[in-house]
Amino acid sequence: MELTRAFRLDVPVLPDEEEARRWMEEELSRPVYEEAEPGLTERVLAALAEWLDSVLSGLEAAGPVTGVLVVAVIAAVVLLLVVLVVRPRLNASPAGSRPVFDDEAASRAVDHRRLARDAAGRSDWNEALTQLLRAMIRSAEERVVLDPVPGQTATEAASRLVGAYPADAADIRWLAERFNEVRYGNAHATAADAARAQDLDARLLAAAPAAGPAAGTFPAVPR
Repeated sequence: MELTRAFRLDVPVLPDEEEARRWMEEELSRPVYEEAEPGLTERVLAALAEWLDSVLSGLEAAGPVTGVLVVAVIAAVVLLLVVLVVRPRLNASPAGSRPVFDDEAASRAVDHRRLARDAAGRSDWNEALTQLLRAMIRSAEERVVLDPVPGQTATEAASRLVGAYPADAADIRWLAERFNEVRYGNAHATAADAARAQDLDARLLAAAPAAGPAAGTFPAVPR
């Protein structure tokens, strides 16, 4: 009697079709999926439900035990994929929230421009573009056009640069967007991108910043 009771306690609970679907719905309804991208939960759930229905439709001729076992395996695999693949990607910090500088150690505009030239020399256009944006930000800070803001993102820095150089707003915003795409995404900068960024850097150096809070409280010092 005791042996039978122990055996029953060790037998795993195998879900039926509705239970398996409910498990997936509960997992995918967690806030992390809803916050990551509007409609993502619905799309993933719909795709999984459609796939599950197609599999289950082929189990009608199978015995009940076989069907339950297959459903349990499918549910376990789907949940494992969601936890190991989807959730880590959703929990990753979005590009727009990462600091434009890898660390907050003091760096000079001239150093970033040197790194940009070195990268261009080996055709590393991603790095060249990255360093040129950093050079523009540091240069504006060194010229007292902008106040240093630790932890600022490329988008935030670009917004402040636009306030100081409104005539170049389109190129500044473009550069911040390309920075995020190549630095944190899967995009690849081109030689033309790097040349456009270098031209923007030269223009900002030669331009007089606009008056107002974005341009700082002191006159810009030529560099």
